[in-house]
Amino acid sequence: MSNTKKIQSALISVFHKDGLEPIVKKLDDLGVIIYSTGGTEKFITDLGINVVPVEDVTNYPSILGGRVKTLHPKVFGGILNRQDNESDIAQLKEYKIPQIDLVIVDLYPFEKTVASGAPDQDIIEKIDIGGISLIRAAAKNFKDTCIISSMDQYDELLSLITDNQGVTNINTRKKFAAKAFNISSHYDTAIFNYFNTDGEVVYKASELTSKTLRYGENPHQNGYFFGDLDAIFDKLHGKELSYNNLLDVDAAVNLMNEFKGENPTFAILKHNNACGIAQRKTIHEAYVDALAGDPVSAFGGILIANTKIDKATAEEIHKLFCEVVIAPEYDADALSILKGKKNRIILIQKEVELPTQNVRTALNGVLVQDKDFKTDTIEDLSYPTNEKPSTTALEDLLFASKICKHTKSNTIVLAKNKQLCASGTGQTSRVDALRQAIEKATNFKFNLEGAVMASDAFFPFPDCVEIADNAGIKSVIQPGGSIKDQLSIDYCNLNKLAMVFTGTRHFKH
Repeated sequence: MSNTKKIQSALISVFHKDGLEPIVKKLDDLGVIIYSTGGTEKFITDLGINVVPVEDVTNYPSILGGRVKTLHPKVFGGILNRQDNESDIAQLKEYKIPQIDLVIVDLYPFEKTVASGAPDQDIIEKIDIGGISLIRAAAKNFKDTCIISSMDQYDELLSLITDNQGVTNINTRKKFAAKAFNISSHYDTAIFNYFNTDGEVVYKASELTSKTLRYGENPHQNGYFFGDLDAIFDKLHGKELSYNNLLDVDAAVNLMNEFKGENPTFAILKHNNACGIAQRKTIHEAYVDALAGDPVSAFGGILIANTKIDKATAEEIHKLFCEVVIAPEYDADALSILKGKKNRIILIQKEVELPTQNVRTALNGVLVQDKDFKTDTIEDLSYPTNEKPSTTALEDLLFASKICKHTKSNTIVLAKNKQLCASGTGQTSRVDALRQAIEKATNFKFNLEGAVMASDAFFPFPDCVEIADNAGIKSVIQPGGSIKDQLSIDYCNLNKLAMVFTGTRHFKH
């Protein structure tokens, strides 16, 4: 079998006609016999180009409302025959089956139909049968057949047949075959996930859109992002997002989702953790007080707001070296200021439904869990201590609890007047996390008298409430649930601390 093969016949049956016209005209110029059916056949005929209806080959009409058109041995024999197999060639002649060198097919838009909220029956009708079969057949027989399985490949095909006068080589055909199997497997995954409503525990995930990153977590590691960033962000300015940027942006978006629809809130993140966050009457005040939480760590950080960034806020941000700024919108003056640093990445966050599960590799497999969508509210709280928190303290406790949920465990969060004073992050001991937080708050001149403390998990001993008490903290929020809860309750009662239980642990590893 020759490595190169001239296209002499093509089967074209597509849902999307955009970009198809120049390909059809070029194939016609090259003298290629074109077979087609249904809407594609009409499209080609309307261009004034000769086309052979598939029904003329099969001697069988399109039936069942178009559900069965190309599923016929004379079609699949023309695609699957092996040109170096004498028996196959003989059977083609015996049964008058035309050789098909090129197949151009795309699939019904199943995922778009699901996303549109269409009725179940409309979705079912968008499960492609003939198209997926043609794609798999042509891809399997890449030695003799070239498969174009998506309109995204039209430009590449047009260049190929124009530059090489309709000649393909086996490497190109194999490359298109790989793309075809990528598309077909993704399609089947989407269909399975739609049908899997009974919660069968099966892990199937697929993304067609990908991006090669500059590198991974470190320069010696390759890095890739699979997904559609354009669906969630409009990138207005700056360099390309890196692997580490994306991890921090993900953490920032998840954190700020806790404050959606609330008063202006600004957060600064570094290495997936908030180093500053505040909620105020204006976004300018919120940014200033978020920065005050840790102006050192803010250098090179990720900045995110839950509302429009105005000129005054942008002027303050511009004084800081930061990697990324995220907001739902910007004033024109603010945008002009922020673009003053050529590498600063500026993103507009869109309203997009995010995945409901977390996925990560572990050992020789994959760990999947539901995302932690539980946000502690005042209705969740129980009050085990004699002292009860004030209304202001309750607001601070819930504010701190939201931050705690999005901070690496073990963690302790200290807050006051809806401002992060400090946090202890990723410590092996909760006591160490608390001491880290107190030291950090002290270094940045925060007065912890009247501040609150949040913990992501329960206290097995009273040491944390005692250390917090000695630092001036008088209100505590934690999940509770330790068999030794009473030790912490007793200390609080003896020293007039208010402590509330949420009943929900928020580990984050």
